Amino acid sequence: MLRSCLHTQTNLSGPQPTPPPLAYFPAPRPRARSPPVRDTPSPPPGGTSRAGTMLIGIPRLVSRVYKLDPRCFLHTGTPATQSTAAHPNSQVPVESCRAIFRTNESDPANHREQHEGQHYSIPLQVLRTVFPHGLPPRFVMQVKTFGEACLMVRKPALELLHHLHNTNFAHPAVRYLLYGEKGTGKTLSLCHVIHFCAKHNWLILHIPDAHLWVKNCQELLQSTYNKERFDQPLEASTWLKNFRTTNEHFLSQIKIQEKYVWSKRESTEKGSPLGEVVEQGITRVRNAADAVGIVLKELKMQSSLGMFRLMVAVDGVNALWGRTTLKRADKSSVAPEELTLVHNLRKMVRNDWHGGAIVLTLSQTGSLFKPRKAYFPHDLLGQEGFDALDPFLPILVSNYNPKEFESCVQYYLENSWLQHEKAPTEEGKKELLFLSNANPGQLERLCAYL
Repeated sequence: MLRSCLHTQTNLSGPQPTPPPLAYFPAPRPRARSPPVRDTPSPPPGGTSRAGTMLIGIPRLVSRVYKLDPRCFLHTGTPATQSTAAHPNSQVPVESCRAIFRTNESDPANHREQHEGQHYSIPLQVLRTVFPHGLPPRFVMQVKTFGEACLMVRKPALELLHHLHNTNFAHPAVRYLLYGEKGTGKTLSLCHVIHFCAKHNWLILHIPDAHLWVKNCQELLQSTYNKERFDQPLEASTWLKNFRTTNEHFLSQIKIQEKYVWSKRESTEKGSPLGEVVEQGITRVRNAADAVGIVLKELKMQSSLGMFRLMVAVDGVNALWGRTTLKRADKSSVAPEELTLVHNLRKMVRNDWHGGAIVLTLSQTGSLFKPRKAYFPHDLLGQEGFDALDPFLPILVSNYNPKEFESCVQYYLENSWLQHEKAPTEEGKKELLFLSNANPGQLERLCAYL
């Protein structure tokens, strides 16, 4: 019997008092994530079952009688589906319920408005290749728990995909800026677009969290190329490894346009594969920051020649302007523009090249010296950053709409991420909506304990 299409029916002999609000969920208790047994107990002989409303402190209902409720269906496609849902003795196909929150269309290029609010699946092997970094930690935990990777098709990603479909790549690259309150899903909307680009043979230049480059640096060295800048070799080497994983098939095809000298004994000749520069930065960690700069320079130059489509995706772009937590030997602060990685990335998000697109997100998580509630572009970027990115196309990522909220709850129910007996009922869903305010991040954390 489908848990996502069930609700409790109370069999009472007289009028009952209205249950108190916000009393359906007891205090969360840690427990194993194994799916619960959903057996329906039979009523006691010689009388009727009395299913009381769960109050705080009552561990379980005395008796439960289930029936199928058509209200749990978001969109009933045909009269036959409605008739089946309205009769308890009819059997509802699993596919009918799954079609509410899932779509079989796995190519983001084919996602349209009719797919909004539905989850589509990404093969795990593709996920490991396209996203060796950049996925939110709690999403990665869900992938391991569920044994599958599913992204919800949402309006901001659909809007971005529509723009990319209609882009004239002979014009300068357009900058798209995803912004919104904390936990609304900006990073996953960015990942949806990255998956589209990877599936259609774009070269992906993905910076998963720019804030990691301006705080808690493991090692800070003076640049050998420019004495006024500082290198971050460990961060640069890590990024190069992930870049190689995502774009390995490009690295042997793209030939560098200049000769690069690393030392008196080592150099990379003009016409060599770009992969040699990447390997130089990985094997000679001291040269990693300079290798990143060369990679960005070559990609920017050759994308304009029409050799490939280039996606520049930066999560937390507001980190490129403002302040850092890094200190010199004399304890004075290091400005962002003094970091080699930030200096080169700033040049990459300029729209003075063509043949691709620039998709950026603003992030409060990890943002330094900014109010926790700030999320508008001018508040997080500051005047300098706003002027540097202007003009850009802002795209708001908001909380779930009713359709997306219902789809998310059904998805969690199917995967036993949400196990509480009241969760499939209308009252339970209303309480989840109230507690989470339809915020995707808050809803996921709340359901993890129920």
